[in-house]
Amino acid sequence: MDFTAIINLGNVGAGLLLGALLRAKVKLFQRFLIPSAIIGGFFLLVFYNFAAPFFGLDADFLGDLVYHLLNISFIAMALRNPADDKPKDGSARRSFLENVVAIFGQYGLQCFFGLAATLLMILTFAPDLFPAIGLTLPLGFELGPGQAYSIALPWEDMGFEGATSVGLAMAAAGFITGSIGGVILINLGVRNGWIPSSDAEKLRERKLFSGFMKKGETREGSRLTSEGESIDTLSYHVALIMLSYLVSWFMLTAIEYLLGYLGGIGAEIASTLWGVNFIFSMFAAAIVRLVIKKTGIAYTIDNGTLNRINGLSVDITVSACLGAISLTALAAYYVPVIILIVVGILITCFVLPWYSSRLFSDHQFYRMLVLFGTATGTLPTGLSLLRVVDPDFETPAARDYAYASGMVFVFVFPLILFVNLPAYSYVQNNPALFYAMLGITLLYTLIFIALYCVLARKKAFRNAGTFWLK
Repeated sequence: MDFTAIINLGNVGAGLLLGALLRAKVKLFQRFLIPSAIIGGFFLLVFYNFAAPFFGLDADFLGDLVYHLLNISFIAMALRNPADDKPKDGSARRSFLENVVAIFGQYGLQCFFGLAATLLMILTFAPDLFPAIGLTLPLGFELGPGQAYSIALPWEDMGFEGATSVGLAMAAAGFITGSIGGVILINLGVRNGWIPSSDAEKLRERKLFSGFMKKGETREGSRLTSEGESIDTLSYHVALIMLSYLVSWFMLTAIEYLLGYLGGIGAEIASTLWGVNFIFSMFAAAIVRLVIKKTGIAYTIDNGTLNRINGLSVDITVSACLGAISLTALAAYYVPVIILIVVGILITCFVLPWYSSRLFSDHQFYRMLVLFGTATGTLPTGLSLLRVVDPDFETPAARDYAYASGMVFVFVFPLILFVNLPAYSYVQNNPALFYAMLGITLLYTLIFIALYCVLARKKAFRNAGTFWLK
């Protein structure tokens, strides 16, 4: 009997528990809000690069785990009952548009400047650099480890050796930037009066965050919607996710079969589609949810339970993505990776707060924190930063971001469809394809700037030298 999968999952579990223990005991980790998953992930990184080979283990399983958990995470979000999240105060249309533009801007800026930095490196000291490496910046920072792994995976067959390791390294750098940078921004906000004095005072009263509730404290996170003697509520929701994933597999398998009639081109397109399986997973989940709604049992779906499953997926994904990084493969790209990380830090830590303070008409700092956390990590990162200054989510920042992100996904879908153009420019020795993608991302950036100017109006460039416009 093969216990390889169980052993690897046990290693990930041990990493998560060790990370949680250190987070609870080490004040430095608490002050900088470093997630337990990242702390444990670094132990897995060391283990799988230096110790695991002696036990006949490798990180391939972790890469596959990241890929599947990404899809599961998207299914859990897509299965949510939207009726439970309907705003009770009729949130303003302006706030919605501001969030859409703010999120849209991060996609455009990270994609364009990632590719621009790549072009500069190719024209100077790295002429043989794989041109798609610039897109690992938005894949790792803006989208997250799952997308960074799944989308970069086909690039390895196109000549980008270690593409997944580079993508996962960028995702890890994004999480670290989000955690440390987020705490720095929060301290600046408290010190300079960017948040209400009442919230700042509450924050001063609780300086350390162990990651665990105090003894006797609890917080509701899910509710039971089924009778245990029939099927456990968690089992019911997991079954819905498994069914949705199976539907997405059937959809992609059928598309791949049809594309097979196109020959080599069809095979390449199919490979790309498998890389963005999370999109089809969302479609499949939407179909399953529609069937549930039509049968009149939508009330059995509990958003809290789906949130817990999504949280489990994200925690394991973050730890596993660090463990799946091959330091040997990454060593060949350490200079380009460092340059791209610096570009990402400049965009998220400086440009993002600058335009957020001028774009948003209310709750500027709270909205910026959610945007910053998701632009460097994932939505849970943004929510964890927001929870520091808004522990009970009394502001509409989280809710408004969630609604806007769905609309933004529609707008950025073309970017995902064209994500392989730089890779094809290398395979086909056709630089025009790279420049086409650079032009597309430039267009996105210009659209963002135009929309930003329309919404921010006179504040758009007021006191341009000021980091945060109060």
